Amino acid sequence: MLARVWSALLVGIQAVQVGVEVDVSGGLPGIAVVGLPDAAIQESKERVKAALKNSGFAFPMRRVVINLTPADLRKEGPCFDLPISVGILAASEQADPRLLEQYLFLGEVSLDGSLRPVTGVLPVAAAAQRLGFKGLVVPLDNVAEAAIVQGLRVYGLRSLAEVSEFLSAPEHFTPHQLSAKHPDPAAAPYAPDLKDVKGQQHARRALEIAAAGGHNLIFVGPPGSGKTLLSQRLPSILPPLSLDEALSVTQIYSVAGLLRDRGSLVNERPFRSPHHSASGAALVGGGSFPRPGEISLAHNGVLFLDELTEFKRDVLEFLRQPLEEGQVTISRARQSVVFPAQFTLVASTNPCQCGYYSDPIQSCTCTARQREQYWARLSGPLMDRIDLQVQVSRLKPEEITSQCEGEPSQSVRVRVQQARDRQQTRFEVEPGLRCNSQMQTRHLRQFCTIDDTSRTLLEAAIRRLGLSARATDRVLKVSRTIADLAGDEILKAHHLAEAIQYRTLDRAVSS
Repeated sequence: MLARVWSALLVGIQAVQVGVEVDVSGGLPGIAVVGLPDAAIQESKERVKAALKNSGFAFPMRRVVINLTPADLRKEGPCFDLPISVGILAASEQADPRLLEQYLFLGEVSLDGSLRPVTGVLPVAAAAQRLGFKGLVVPLDNVAEAAIVQGLRVYGLRSLAEVSEFLSAPEHFTPHQLSAKHPDPAAAPYAPDLKDVKGQQHARRALEIAAAGGHNLIFVGPPGSGKTLLSQRLPSILPPLSLDEALSVTQIYSVAGLLRDRGSLVNERPFRSPHHSASGAALVGGGSFPRPGEISLAHNGVLFLDELTEFKRDVLEFLRQPLEEGQVTISRARQSVVFPAQFTLVASTNPCQCGYYSDPIQSCTCTARQREQYWARLSGPLMDRIDLQVQVSRLKPEEITSQCEGEPSQSVRVRVQQARDRQQTRFEVEPGLRCNSQMQTRHLRQFCTIDDTSRTLLEAAIRRLGLSARATDRVLKVSRTIADLAGDEILKAHHLAEAIQYRTLDRAVSS
C-alpha cells in the first residue's frame, strides 16, 4: 500500500514543502530511503523501526521504500522521523490515512517512541499556513513556537502513540492557543543601564545618535576608558521591536536552533558579541547546508565587535556587502540562500598596539610604523561604512570616584523613540525604510537638502578630510538624525558640523 505524508525542509530561513511517500510491498524485508537524504535521514531507518516496535506497533516485515520529494532537493536532519513513521503506519494500515493530506508533520523520534524537538519550526508553520494546510503536528516542546502563526491549528504531541490517536480521533485533541498580544519589551527593565557610565558625554551623545538613526559606530580609546561598557548599553536605548521585527528575528533564531531557551517569541533586540577568533563562516553564515551567522543573528539588533583590530582582516572584509545591503547571500553548488542582516555595527579598539597613543598620562611605546601597521588591519572601505567614529578619553580622577549616576537609559530611549517616530512618519511612503541609516541616494536628495552655508561647509570637509562619496552620504544621514533628535525638519549648518566631526577619527589616529 502507498501512503503520502507532508513535511517541510528549510532552505535558508524559508521552508519548502516536502512529500514523504512510503510504499509497503511484497519482497524481501528491507527499508530504503531515496530522494537525496543525508546521513541523519539514512539513520532514521533504525530509529523509526525501534520507535514503532517500542510504541506497540508492528513494523512491516516487507519491502519498504521511502521517497522524499522533490527528488532533486538535498534533504537533511532528523525532522523527517515523524512523517516517515506516520507514513509507515498508514501504508501498513495501522493508522487512519484520512487526515494526511490536511496536516503537515515534523519531528524527531526517540527509540521509545517519544517525540523530540527540532529546529526551524516557525518557518515551517508559516509555510503550512501559506500552502493552505489545516494544521501542523509537532513535538510538544515545539508547540509554543509554531503557535505564533495565527490561523493555523498546531498540535503538540508527546509520542507516536498520541499521533496515532490523533489520526483516528482528532476531535479529542485541542490545538495549542497562544496569546496574540505582543509582549511590550519597553516595560521590562534592561540589566545594563546607561546610568552606570561615568562621564564620557561625547561618547554617550554618539551612542544616542547611533540608536536614533541605526548608524554604525566605533569607539577608539585606551584600555579601561569605558568602550565596552558603552557598547553593551546600546540595546537599552533602542526602541522596542515591532511585531513584524520580532517575528523576523524569531524566525532566524528558530532556524539556528536558539529559540528553545527564549520562549515562543523573541521580544528583545538581539545583541551578538562574537570573539575575535571567529571565522568568516561563523560571522556571515555558511556550511554545506547554509545556516545563519552572527550578522543574521544580530538582525534588527546590535553586532558588537570588541577589539576590532584583533579580527582577521579577511574576516572583517566579509562585512562590507551586508553593511551596505542589509542581507547576505550564500551560494553553494546546489542552492543559493539569502539571510537578512539589517544590524547596527558597534565596534571598539585601542588607538595603537600598546593602547596609549594620544593618552595624556601614559606614554605610547609604539613607533609610527607600528601604528600604521596596526590601523592597516582595517581597510578604508570598511571604515567608510562606519558612520560614527568616536575617540574615548581616559576618565578624570574625580569622574572615577564620583557617586553621581549618569542619565538613565529610559530617559535616552524616550528621545530615541521620538526621533524614530519622526523618521517613520517621513518614510511612510517608502516600504522597507525604517531609519535614516537605510536611506539611499534618492532619499538623500529628497530628505537631506542643505542650504548654501551647509554646502560650503560640507565641501570644505570633503577636501580637507578626503571623504569619499559614500562617507559624504553617511555624513548627511547622521546630520539628518541629529536634526531629528533636535526636532528640526530642516538640516542646518550646526547639524552638519556635528556629523562631520564623527568622520575624522580614523585619519587623526593613523596620521
